[in-house]
Amino acid sequence: AAGPALTAPLCPQVLASCVAAAGFSVGEFAALVFAGAMDFAQALHAVKVRAEAMQEASEAVPSGMLSVIGRPATNYKLACAEARQHCEALGVPDPVCQVSTYLFPDSRVIAGHLQALEYLQANARKYHFARTKMLPVSGAFHTRLMQPAVEPLAEVLRDMDIQKPLICVYSNVDSKKYMHAEHIRKLLVKQVVSPVMWEQTMHSVYERRQGTEFPYTYEVGPGKQLGAILKKCNLKAWRQYKHVDVSEDEGEAED
Repeated sequence: AAGPALTAPLCPQVLASCVAAAGFSVGEFAALVFAGAMDFAQALHAVKVRAEAMQEASEAVPSGMLSVIGRPATNYKLACAEARQHCEALGVPDPVCQVSTYLFPDSRVIAGHLQALEYLQANARKYHFARTKMLPVSGAFHTRLMQPAVEPLAEVLRDMDIQKPLICVYSNVDSKKYMHAEHIRKLLVKQVVSPVMWEQTMHSVYERRQGTEFPYTYEVGPGKQLGAILKKCNLKAWRQYKHVDVSEDEGEAED
């Protein structure tokens, strides 16, 4: 999972003028730490508990995640419904198959029981999938198969000192701004079993009147995946994008 998409390199003037942050999946914790809502050490502990609980939930059921590039004719809801029916025919009780991540237009991650994902790959042409790829993960993250991880995370968050963010931080759950400490606790827990609404978040972050300039965007951390997604969601915003690698010297940034 990537870190905050809208932070800044260690450059005083950029830090001082930063107005918003967002993090992808576990990256929400990094965004909230950056925004002053959480203590770093406490957030790190919460991330550890979250990861261990999600791994344990993954080991309980053979499941995974399938990256899908669709076409205009792709019906993800129908595809997932028929994949669940296929699982039921195989004797899988209460099967799960759903969109778990909205990346950019015509790009989704579908998660659930392995039998459902295998069915979708085998029937890619039927559902107008342009490309499918199994992700190298151990479970169906951001689906109800992660329900066993909810309470361990909720317990940790209840004990944490959480403040209202000093700048806007957008939630993966509904692509809206976090409002206060209890709101953060509630949505971070809900995020574990809910789809990551990243495409919708990009629209929320960059919504502005026509003619208004777009802000500078900094992706902090290894890789440029969020920059690539931003380019697909909003080309004008992407033109103001820079990547800051974790190994770079203070104040440096890549175009």
